[in-house]
Amino acid sequence: MKKIFFSLIVASMVILPQQVVAQGLKTSGSSAVDIVPAGWESIFKTGDLNKDGIADLVIIATPCKEENMTTRDDGYVYNFNQPILAIYWGEKNGNFKLFKQYDNVIPVRPDEFMSIDPSLEIAKNGSLRIILEYFASAGSWTQPTSTHVFSYRNGDFFLIGKDVVELERTTGKTVSTSENYLTHKRIVTTDRPNRKPTVKNTRLPKSALKPLGFNLDESDE
Repeated sequence: MKKIFFSLIVASMVILPQQVVAQGLKTSGSSAVDIVPAGWESIFKTGDLNKDGIADLVIIATPCKEENMTTRDDGYVYNFNQPILAIYWGEKNGNFKLFKQYDNVIPVRPDEFMSIDPSLEIAKNGSLRIILEYFASAGSWTQPTSTHVFSYRNGDFFLIGKDVVELERTTGKTVSTSENYLTHKRIVTTDRPNRKPTVKNTRLPKSALKPLGFNLDESDE
């Protein structure tokens, strides 16, 4: 009897991790719908990231764990779960195979007043653009949108550029900052209603390119 009980414990220790993994993104699949668990919020984009002539797949998926969700009186649901970023290489057979999963790159929605809406773009040259649009219903004068540009090189994705557009909702003033980490140039354009835009060019200090993996809210640190 003791041997049977011990065997059941060991079996449960083996099965449990497999069940946990099953609740996450699949490591391969034929499409984003096939890879992302049912009920998760997700966006995706396809394009050739590694320039091998085969379309690859990028997914941002947000789990639906109830302990990290809040329902408003009118029924609207706030999702405070940590979004997951995942990149899949396309294969000749039409399937996608996981290259890397990043669990802390996309920022979590901080509270009920601030929303962060991500979107994805893949350029013809293979660069990956992760766009974060921030909107505050209260407590903020500005409405920023940031675009982080990554390029696949030397076996990984590296940040090669960043654009930030900040709009002052009360004045209409817009400040656009564009940084290129390959040319080490920064361009700041300030645009005010009924005024000619001003442009300021500066040089960035040379430094090693940052690999994808950091939280995009902390890319300036």
